[in-house]
Amino acid sequence: MSFEPVQAPPAVPGPVGPPLQYVGFWARVLAALIDTVMLFIITLPIGYLVYGGFAASDGGVIRGPADVLINWLLPAAIVIWLWSKLQSTPGKMALSARIVDADSGKAPTLAQFLIRYVGYFVSIIPLCLGLIWVGLDRRKQGWHDKMANTVVVRPAPENVVRFGGERP
Repeated sequence: MSFEPVQAPPAVPGPVGPPLQYVGFWARVLAALIDTVMLFIITLPIGYLVYGGFAASDGGVIRGPADVLINWLLPAAIVIWLWSKLQSTPGKMALSARIVDADSGKAPTLAQFLIRYVGYFVSIIPLCLGLIWVGLDRRKQGWHDKMANTVVVRPAPENVVRFGGERP
């Protein structure tokens, strides 16, 4: 029985530091679920305090002016602020992932983050195809990433174990 060193999966060089890999579809779904729960923890109690309940009084999507502030503008401000300060959100941090400029690997600009956020809506409208695109694209970019020229990366694993004669 012989042991051969195994190479890590393809990685992209980081501007400074360890090699990076693109973060794939399912990892990003997990990050989005974590972020959604975190935003609900913040917005649901505020909405409850303002409107006295969780259900819309008239069955509409928007309950009033405060609803726009609480459920649309506040989450946007929180996410864009986190991106601009940390290049990440709690969900991405749980995966050691961060958002970088697709060309330089450096922190994106505020304009890129704003375009990326608006790009989520563009990605969702056609049956979420722009989000599903992450699983199809070689650089794991959704349409929102392509619009903002960003990629989501994390440190590449150093040692990958393979069995059964698999080659890296």
